[in-house]
Amino acid sequence: MDRHTTAAAADDTPGAGGPRSAATRRAILDAARATFAARGYEQTTIRAVAAQAGIDPSMVMRYFGSKAGLFAAAATVDLPVPDLTSVPVRRRGEALVRHVVQRWEGSLGDDSLVLLLRTAVTNDEVAAQLQNQMNQLVIEPVAALGDPHASRRGALIGTQLLGLALCRYILRLEPLSSLPVETLVGSIAPTIQRYLTERVED
Repeated sequence: MDRHTTAAAADDTPGAGGPRSAATRRAILDAARATFAARGYEQTTIRAVAAQAGIDPSMVMRYFGSKAGLFAAAATVDLPVPDLTSVPVRRRGEALVRHVVQRWEGSLGDDSLVLLLRTAVTNDEVAAQLQNQMNQLVIEPVAALGDPHASRRGALIGTQLLGLALCRYILRLEPLSSLPVETLVGSIAPTIQRYLTERVED
């Protein structure tokens, strides 16, 4: 065990808290996000995450308990939910797309939705977590408008937004990957607007 690992073990005992404890936890989560994104859920191991973080595997287990617990922590962040109630009806599609795209244009290494999208196809639990976050980001804001068809509208919107995330930020397909943000928003927004406002047949 190297000096870094020994120091971490001394400073990060359960309940110790403090700056070193927080720094170690952040290092583990950063390593986990990078490893899960590169290898997928099934191929990621606690040892691989620990090696990436430069600590002993026991420290990862001490903080997160299991690989499932580690993934849940790495892929869960506080999602800022858009408030569509204050947006004019004709601009709601644009507002929703802009909200999501601006998030993805930031630090993708920390983005839970992109991480989930990379791994959801190989694990049912991850797929369920992705659905929960999409519900929070899309269906709940639509439901807040009093729309009885929020779930259906949200599912249709999700097909567009997840497809956009996959093609632009993961597969990096051209020319989509290089489009300016305003062009991207302007291109996708009309479809989202239609999903928000079109008549839904029961």
